[in-house]
Amino acid sequence: MKPLVVIGDALLDVDIEGRAERLCPEAPVPVVDVSGEWLRPGGAGLAAALLATRTAPEVVLVTALGDDDAGRGLAALLGRDVQVVRLPLDGTTVRKTRVRAQGQSLVRVDTGGGHAADAPLPARAVRALRSAGAVLVSDYGRGVAAHPEVRALLSELDVPVVWDPHPRGPAPVPGATLVTPNDKEALGFTRCGDPAEAATALRREWSCEAAAVTVGARGALLSGPRDDGVVRVPVPAKAAVTGQSRPDTCGAGDRFASAAAASLLEGSDVPAAVSAAVDAASRFVAAGGAAALSVDGVPSAGPAASAFDLAERVRRRGGRLVATGGCFDLLHPGHVSLLRQARALGDALVVCVNSDDSVRRLKGPGRPIVSASDRVRLLEELESVDAVVVFDEPSPAPLLDRLRPDVWVKGGDYAGAELPEASVVRAHGGEIVLVPTVDGYSTTRLVQEAMTR
Repeated sequence: MKPLVVIGDALLDVDIEGRAERLCPEAPVPVVDVSGEWLRPGGAGLAAALLATRTAPEVVLVTALGDDDAGRGLAALLGRDVQVVRLPLDGTTVRKTRVRAQGQSLVRVDTGGGHAADAPLPARAVRALRSAGAVLVSDYGRGVAAHPEVRALLSELDVPVVWDPHPRGPAPVPGATLVTPNDKEALGFTRCGDPAEAATALRREWSCEAAAVTVGARGALLSGPRDDGVVRVPVPAKAAVTGQSRPDTCGAGDRFASAAAASLLEGSDVPAAVSAAVDAASRFVAAGGAAALSVDGVPSAGPAASAFDLAERVRRRGGRLVATGGCFDLLHPGHVSLLRQARALGDALVVCVNSDDSVRRLKGPGRPIVSASDRVRLLEELESVDAVVVFDEPSPAPLLDRLRPDVWVKGGDYAGAELPEASVVRAHGGEIVLVPTVDGYSTTRLVQEAMTR
């Protein structure tokens, strides 16, 4: 499959988290006692990161980055899973910092006024666009989408083009497959009084195949590709946000546009792609929004830090943390089923994986077949898994004592057995849930069958 190319303006998003329990004596403003600083890609960078970790097999990001701390930080955040093609930037990379307390944003501070340079496109950027299987234009009004060569190349492509517009950016190129403004943006672009009218007006004015105007928790309004009026695409009941008084919707538009582009790349038609995008964006918000992709601004203390960071973020937002564990040697459909069921029980799933030495003690000298680093990598690629942590002890109990999950999930084959870690989970107020297993699947059985063939 050809790569999915994201082109647009990348930003560095920063969340400064803390508690606000008193007012400043000099002015009636809250004093925030900072507990942590979290970094993540924003704008086109967020869209690319979402695609790389959850959907597309190969993601290329074409964006303008400055040679400054924010630009270098963005490149480092994206470098593991995304191929970054850099364009020159006039000025410094944009950094958007939210100061938050108890899950509520208090203020946002924007720095950096960088704008894509008016310079010829690097040959590598031209090759990336011409080799794309689909393109997502993630416009944040910083000049990439307005670049004349970019617009000319996009007009020539015979692949799906999804355009996520911005009030300060240019109109999409004529012939775009799908444009994805939110309702506020759509009303501003058209001066219509109703999002449905705006969807139809934009499709005609911009000469695009379809326009999907997102309307928050109500889903999206789709005009086109057939001339059969505006179709409401609701949020599926299973993906609706529940139990969150103040859901963090930061990045929901990027998730919507990126999911639509990925679906079109895979061969879906526009209505199916919009339905998939509504579902993906709703699940994204329910799972904590863009904050779930953040990393600690301070270098981590070890390879397990991200799992504990995730657990803390879920707790701060009043979410429900689920954990499960095992060897996960030779990943098979039984594992995938268990992980999917576990993830459905909460807002984030951490998988606790036995180390190589731990597996050998449990299974014998011939195991594991797959090393811990590769097992972690495979698990991290699954959409149901939010973080993975490796433990070396005979039981995951010490790890769970630190992780403190709300739910500890094991397969139904443990029914009737007293789990050694159960007391630790319950001591922190958690519960044990056994989920049905898929008959006929176990790593031991697969190995035995392979050896007898």
